[in-house]
Amino acid sequence: MNFDWAAGYPSQRSPVFGRRVVATSHPLAAQAGLQMMLRGGNAVDAAIASAACMTLVEPCSNGLGSDAFALVWADGHLHGLNASGPAPAGWTPDYFRGHANMPQRGWDAVTVPGAVAGWAALHQRFGSLPFADLLQPAIEIAEQGYAVPVGVADKWARAAQVPELAGGAGFAEAFLPHGRAPRVGERFAFPTAARSLRLIAETRGEAFYRGEIAAALERFARAGGGLLRAADLAAYQPEWVAPIATDFQGHRVHEIPPNGQGIAALMALGMARHLDLGRHPVDDWRTQHLLIEAMKLAFADVYRYVAEPAAMPFGSAALLDADYLRHRAALINPQRAQDFGAGNPVKGGTIYLTTADAGGMQVSFIQSNYMGFGSGLVLPGYGVSLQNRGACFTIEPGHPNQVGPGKRPFHTIIPGFLTRDGAAQMGFGVMGGNMQPQGHLQTLVRMLVYGQHPQAACDAPRWRFNQGLHLNAEPHWPAATLQGLQDAGHQIGDIHDSYQDFGAGQFIWRLGEPQGNPAVDGYVAASDPRRDGAAVAF
Repeated sequence: MNFDWAAGYPSQRSPVFGRRVVATSHPLAAQAGLQMMLRGGNAVDAAIASAACMTLVEPCSNGLGSDAFALVWADGHLHGLNASGPAPAGWTPDYFRGHANMPQRGWDAVTVPGAVAGWAALHQRFGSLPFADLLQPAIEIAEQGYAVPVGVADKWARAAQVPELAGGAGFAEAFLPHGRAPRVGERFAFPTAARSLRLIAETRGEAFYRGEIAAALERFARAGGGLLRAADLAAYQPEWVAPIATDFQGHRVHEIPPNGQGIAALMALGMARHLDLGRHPVDDWRTQHLLIEAMKLAFADVYRYVAEPAAMPFGSAALLDADYLRHRAALINPQRAQDFGAGNPVKGGTIYLTTADAGGMQVSFIQSNYMGFGSGLVLPGYGVSLQNRGACFTIEPGHPNQVGPGKRPFHTIIPGFLTRDGAAQMGFGVMGGNMQPQGHLQTLVRMLVYGQHPQAACDAPRWRFNQGLHLNAEPHWPAATLQGLQDAGHQIGDIHDSYQDFGAGQFIWRLGEPQGNPAVDGYVAASDPRRDGAAVAF
């Protein structure tokens, strides 16, 4: 790929080059990962160390009670890991009868957390350093504390104003020192999380699912009226899965299969193949309008059909069928915005990080508490902040994503990976709720169609589709682009969300020609200026 290295957008970031690279949304986590590679560890060791640190330095996005997904390039193959947890055994549809919608906070939003089991599974299969060593940087940060940076402080302060969070059991004690969110530059320590991290390190995660932490979680749930039980935790195992993929611009784009929404990005890219992209400049309204409409069509199908695979009326292949996506793309009017419904494919607060090492191993990893700070529940004495992924179920009878015992909910977090001619090219991701597939689409088109280098694609302005004809758009779009979109019928409004915005991406692109060449020339990495993060390398 011949990038235009001279092109770019106003940003405080420059591309980072090296043979061992970590890119995360917090510098301390990135440095922890790089520290593991300096000790002789590989990209998986680095990813686990960084992920553990992220539970502390960006707690408004993730915690020890998160879920996770990963794509790992190793030994010439791409491996997928689904570490999202299922509903407790007591979550029958009758249990939620009388609710208009699934609860968004509290115990009735907490599914089994999968991230810690995901770390252990990654290490067991691909790790090289001792598991306990990988958690030491996080333990030190939890005990000694760190200075809260600008971006995290802003999201923390906004989350503290949400009554359902601030009033959650254990939340104020854990995350509102001095009765408020920490201010920029103030030290935040989390010694109770250090206790859990030590137990996880000593037992390779067993304490979380079948030991001391699991027992404490059941007591906490019972005290709060929740149905999560130690048996739910003990029964949990992450799942190794085959990634799904589509071809785009001479590359192959890979995502984790459902229950995640990565298929939405693949569907939008599959439609984009038929939209004559490149005819207009990338920031022209006509280019962006086509991408918005493709994304809307993909979401219409995904929200109707995607769930736990066993509950879907058909497999992912039907939604990715080339003829189906060509017919869907034909519905797009290049001059007018539309509100699309689902088609018929059969006839008859998240953190993302990526790592790469000199041996060619690359990791695309994401973990999340879902809505900033998740459920608002924090296990006293252990610092485990619990996600609220149960909010992603529906109570609609007969819907593929209807809540049920032991069932995994629809998931928004999606790591991405790019290959070319059967070899690894880039680990990438854009965190942020339903912004994630939208960010995948926008940044990949910029890189693969318009030749923008990863940092430029990361810095570029983004739009965010919500529903119907409604969009949000960042203010640094050219005025003519915003006006053109509005003239085409798009309704561009302000964004009012205490946590979600336009996402934050991390990208590591392999340099040179890796096809048939096991030696690594190096990588170029990008980290999103919308967060406090960094790409670091040596």
